[in-house]
Amino acid sequence: MTLNRTWRALGATALASGLVLAGAPLASADAVRDGQWPIQQLDLQKAWSVTKGDGVVVAVIDDGVDVNHPDLVGQTLPGFDPGNLGREKVQTASGHGTSMAAIIAAKGHGSNEGVIGVAPGAKIVPIYKNTADNLDGIPEGIRWAADRGAKVINLSQGSNLPAAEKLKDAVAYAVSKDALVVVGSGNDGSTPLGGLATTAGVLTVGATGKDGKIWAKSNYGPEVLLAAPGEEIVSAGTCGSSKYCLGNGTSPATAFVSGTAALLRAKYPQLTAGQIANRLVKSAKAPAGVTVPDQHYGYGVVRPYEALTQDIPAGPAQGPLKGDTGSAASNRPSGAASPAPTLGGGGTSDTTGGSSADVKGSESFSFLGKGLAIGGAVLLGLLLVFILIVVLIVRASKRRRSAAAPQFTPPPGQAPYGYPPAQPPYPNQPYGQQPPPPGYPQQGNQPPYQNPYGSGGNQ
Repeated sequence: MTLNRTWRALGATALASGLVLAGAPLASADAVRDGQWPIQQLDLQKAWSVTKGDGVVVAVIDDGVDVNHPDLVGQTLPGFDPGNLGREKVQTASGHGTSMAAIIAAKGHGSNEGVIGVAPGAKIVPIYKNTADNLDGIPEGIRWAADRGAKVINLSQGSNLPAAEKLKDAVAYAVSKDALVVVGSGNDGSTPLGGLATTAGVLTVGATGKDGKIWAKSNYGPEVLLAAPGEEIVSAGTCGSSKYCLGNGTSPATAFVSGTAALLRAKYPQLTAGQIANRLVKSAKAPAGVTVPDQHYGYGVVRPYEALTQDIPAGPAQGPLKGDTGSAASNRPSGAASPAPTLGGGGTSDTTGGSSADVKGSESFSFLGKGLAIGGAVLLGLLLVFILIVVLIVRASKRRRSAAAPQFTPPPGQAPYGYPPAQPPYPNQPYGQQPPPPGYPQQGNQPPYQNPYGSGGNQ
């Protein structure tokens, strides 16, 4: 289960900026750092003025992370290998896992040298993706990470095959523990999506190029919620004789979103994983001319600083993440505010997060159901107001008729109480079958009440 990817060594490789990575750093700044063009495009310097993600734990489930890389020393916590072989802390030849970890939380080294991640204050928990028999160990890794307080789980992995039940159950378990699971859409330039990208509860990411437009090989479909840089991405990782790699794909795009989520979890520890996803999609921006939600961009390219600072209602606990019974139509961000439950914050000591019952409750009460309930309440309120108005009109009518009727005075000697004896009708009685005078309230057939909400109450 690995995304197709292109990673090549950065030793004597020329970057698009024209810089050549050599053994010695440039006088002004390290060439590797200069090659990290997403730092400028995502405005990370401004985001770091708000938070660097301190205290947040991000699990990277991949092919191993070089915990001794100079840009990652001190940035990792003890990890997990389902095969108990220690492979989580040493990388394979591809350098893929190290590169993803570095995009998320590398701190660089020396004076402005090496790779710096989106959330350099966060910590990485490396998890190896296979069992001892090289079978799929991702479900076990997801559960392990969720049990140990990981608030973001990065899965730069993918498959075109349907997701196995074990994987679906593992993701649901992570959601119940308030972990945000971020996955890539895949690198075939095709649709529909499969595997992890379509699993309920995940945040699926597409890739963009340097021009901010969708990368040509980014897979697409209604499950995509966000896009992030994925072309010519410089990151740490032993590629040949170099300590740095250059890569393309939705794998790095996924890591950029995971790093941004770590920043948000540090700034807003009271928000659920779904509410963090809601801030991400509400603050994203698509290129001009693209109508969101879009099957390639989702709701647009991630914007870390805006996600941290914009005034965005918390919304329901599930946010835009699709539930077990959801569909593409339900894969939408929430705009309604609701009290944010106090779940685990950014610290590593919180390993419980939200309860499974809380998450299931938010999934079973869909956005459509809420709309119908609100519409029904509005109609009920209007009906009560209408009844009150009718009652007031009837009472006022009775008072006016009473005031206008002739006053009966009993003749001398007759008891002042009781009803007068029957009288013949007045010859010039002003009422009866004649229409009432102008201004008198109409009785009988009145025009129907005009409901300003129309039928159904779903406006």
